[in-house]
Amino acid sequence: MSFTLHGIGVSSGIAIGVARLASHSHVEVAHYVLPSQYIDKEIARFDDAVNTVRQEMQTLRDQIPANAPAEMPAFLDMHLMILDDSMLSVVPKQLIRSQLCNAEWALAQQMEQLVAQFEAIDDPYLRERKTDVVQVVERVLKVLLGHPDNLPSNESNLADCILVAHDLSPADMINFKRQQFAAFITDVGGATSHSAILARSMNITSVMALHNALRLIRDNEIIIVDGQQGVVIVDPDDAELEEYQLRQNQWRIEHQKLKRITTSRATTLDGLEIELHANIELPQDIPAVKVSGATGIGLFRSEFLFMNRVGLPTEDEQFEAYREVAAAMNGQPVTIRTLDVGADKPLGDLTDHTLNPALGRRAIRLCLSELTLFHTQLRAILRASHFGKVKILIPMLSNLTELQQTYAAIDRAKASLLADNIAFDNNVAVGGMIEIPAAALMANAFAERLDFLSIGTNDLIQYTLAIDRADDSVSYLYNPLHPAVLQLIAMTLRAGEKAGKPVSVCGEMAGDPKLTRLLIGLGLRKFSMQPASLLSVKQQVLTTHSSEIHALTQKILKSTDTEKTEALMVRLNR
Repeated sequence: MSFTLHGIGVSSGIAIGVARLASHSHVEVAHYVLPSQYIDKEIARFDDAVNTVRQEMQTLRDQIPANAPAEMPAFLDMHLMILDDSMLSVVPKQLIRSQLCNAEWALAQQMEQLVAQFEAIDDPYLRERKTDVVQVVERVLKVLLGHPDNLPSNESNLADCILVAHDLSPADMINFKRQQFAAFITDVGGATSHSAILARSMNITSVMALHNALRLIRDNEIIIVDGQQGVVIVDPDDAELEEYQLRQNQWRIEHQKLKRITTSRATTLDGLEIELHANIELPQDIPAVKVSGATGIGLFRSEFLFMNRVGLPTEDEQFEAYREVAAAMNGQPVTIRTLDVGADKPLGDLTDHTLNPALGRRAIRLCLSELTLFHTQLRAILRASHFGKVKILIPMLSNLTELQQTYAAIDRAKASLLADNIAFDNNVAVGGMIEIPAAALMANAFAERLDFLSIGTNDLIQYTLAIDRADDSVSYLYNPLHPAVLQLIAMTLRAGEKAGKPVSVCGEMAGDPKLTRLLIGLGLRKFSMQPASLLSVKQQVLTTHSSEIHALTQKILKSTDTEKTEALMVRLNR
């Protein structure tokens, strides 16, 4: 009997195939008391299990495919760090000795303590990191209990198979990459989970947070995965199957056609030039940027150089990464955002795990309170500016005092490079991110003092609407078309035009082709997005007549009625 499951679509596309269930059951462990003479042997058994898992994960890391996304080794490194953390590698041994208990029980007890601590955190990204702890602990428990790996394997052809799992760890994703499933769905996870990030990087159709998929779906059942709508159809009837086969073919045809416009200039039907840039995390993303046809890097998220490692990167390490990207872009602009950690991107002791880290010491606030760290990064970026068209982007500005302090820090970095006789571009452009409502309301003042502005729509929407889209219980309230959001975007674009300063959008809105015409109508001329989204957006640009959409865009901007706005958007995108 056909039925439908609804979850969170984290990576677009349509997949049709047979279900392959990854066996999952909560790892049950017994509790028993050991005679004191066996405690040393039990601790040795625990150490052996940890070492076995460490070796397995290191082997998997060495086997990561060359074309795998840069995030894959980073996430696996994070799991290795969790495994080696004293909270998991030492504390369970202390419990074994103090409570005379078996290793499995001690490890499970410590895991529950850590999970409880994570669940008390308000921030959804930090709270979701409890999953990483559970994934690491379960690997150790399976070694202690003699359980095999839970991913299906040894099948010659999995291209038409869809993996159904409770959850997937970064290590699982490496196996997933090697085995080439058509798609995957999971009971848990969300837009910020590591599996979701990897799915988007790998362009693999996926739906998460289905809750009961593993329980309700049977092995070898035909299932349809619609990553755009977040829908999974189990045992579809002939009509449903035929409909989705047509959709899937249309999806493939459209994506194949898109490749033809890779080298085309992004120009509207009436000759308006639109700049389409790419967002990247690491230098390894450059090949994807080249394939997409992007004409620059609109956002280099430098914080990924700092994460999932022991210790901070040196100036030379940062310089090499920035220089590599600048040189690879052959004179095209490369906008490097200064360190943006805190909130959803913790960085060890540097970031405060407060009750509401999204409103705490993060981004430029953190950098201005850690001036040595900021000085090191600014020197590295300025050094790289000698090798390409580098720009500096300051995240989360909220007032002019922060901007004055930032300019002072840049001047100090420049002076130190001059003293060291190191070359750099003395006229490097400095821009600010508009991602706090206060910054949008002060856009005129910021535009006068900066060389360019960049609207970070992800945070702007969340701060404006007081809603986190990663929280699936309230994600229905996350709305890029909310009148307040559109007014703040329009206000920022007008401020840039008035001051003669370019304004870009580098958040998720820039990569959504359904919003391309609206943003052009509001006055946006610079888009920056994930490379995988660029051709779809370019296609919208090429089929848009900018002067004809102005009136309709103004109606949308003035609308306060949700249904009316949706109807106007349908007309705009015809």
